[in-house]
Amino acid sequence: MTALKQSQLDQLIMKLKQDYQKLLIEVRNEMDNTGQQHRIDLLNNEPGDSGDESMADALADLNVTQLDRHVREMRDIEAALLRVRDSEFGICIDCGSDIAFDRLQAYPTAKRCLACQEKREKAYAQEGHPSL
Repeated sequence: MTALKQSQLDQLIMKLKQDYQKLLIEVRNEMDNTGQQHRIDLLNNEPGDSGDESMADALADLNVTQLDRHVREMRDIEAALLRVRDSEFGICIDCGSDIAFDRLQAYPTAKRCLACQEKREKAYAQEGHPSL
């Protein structure tokens, strides 16, 4: 079990649940907006130029990317809450050490202590690749 005090654990659980609810609202809003835009596009039968189509495609891709990011964050929160349930929250999955409360406050879904996370990032560091 982690060295977190119960009050610290309660604070982190509350933050995780609040973050989850915010993400859920954002996902619902984005899905609603996407659906509304699709209906507007269907009602507006005027053909657009290829620039309009390109912009629409880019916005659709951006929407999907945002939704994907939100869903990944929600899954991370669910996993963190499962670690709480299993008394594994706040324990590094690599070395078994406690994860510092300050780190968990900043990043409550952290699975690794700072030292192990830095080692992982160095081991898996790749050169950046342009996305466009």
